[in-house]
Amino acid sequence: MEDYAYILDWLPTGATGGGFSKREPLVYAIGAEEFKLFELVPKATAQVTIGTRTYIGKDTPQIKRDVIDHVKRRIGFNELTSNAQSELEYAVTDIVMADQARFVKFFNEAEGISLRKHMLEELPGLGKKSMATILEERKKGPFKDFADLTERTGIKAPEKFIVSRIVLEISDPDRKRYIFVSR
Repeated sequence: MEDYAYILDWLPTGATGGGFSKREPLVYAIGAEEFKLFELVPKATAQVTIGTRTYIGKDTPQIKRDVIDHVKRRIGFNELTSNAQSELEYAVTDIVMADQARFVKFFNEAEGISLRKHMLEELPGLGKKSMATILEERKKGPFKDFADLTERTGIKAPEKFIVSRIVLEISDPDRKRYIFVSR
């Protein structure tokens, strides 16, 4: 279950189409934990800002929803607005950088899928030489963060490989294997 989401787009007058019914304001967002896409309804007086992290979980005495009134529904990538689709990579980058330990753990623990393919090869742009370097370096000890990974392997911006894979998993519903996105 998603408790926090990053806002991708805001439609203050609601989505176009749908007949003569009253349109309500809508927010498109991506969950920070499982990368689920949502259509949300903001509170009437809320200040909505694209790119911000907001609470969407159940109201508790300790945490209250200050921007979002309720979750309207889960949606697919093709149901996002073009603006939300273009903001997706930035939001995923924010999520990955905010929780580096979770994604560095992938580099530390990824294993072989079969005799010929390793899970690290599932990251778009990461080749066999880079994979071999990562595997060799992690024998010396686990990576602490992305900076440590870069320093020890020479791979620049390893978080971009993770971000690319997450965006690919979100945008392609016919993937054979999901590593980061909950289905």
